[in-house]
Amino acid sequence: MNDESKQEPDRELGKRIAGLIQSIGQRPEKQATAEELQKLKAAADRLDQMLKAAANADQQALKNAADRLDRLLMDLRKGKDVTSALKRGRGRQEPTR
Repeated sequence: MNDESKQEPDRELGKRIAGLIQSIGQRPEKQATAEELQKLKAAADRLDQMLKAAANADQQALKNAADRLDRLLMDLRKGKDVTSALKRGRGRQEPTR
């Protein structure tokens, strides 16, 4: 698969987003009801919680990687063979989101 075919879905998505943004600007303004505002606030709160959870998970993954690197460097300074630890680490795959 070449680069152009990989970029095609991104281009289509970009066109859809641009079209939606343009259509939003063309609609007459409508006052949101209290119920709609409440639903939007609840959705925004859930999104905020999800973003915080993802940030915390990323931060924990970085901390774990830094700890592992520190242990490997300490073992290297002590003259230990770290090749087996490095080979074991390569087999691990980061979880995909």
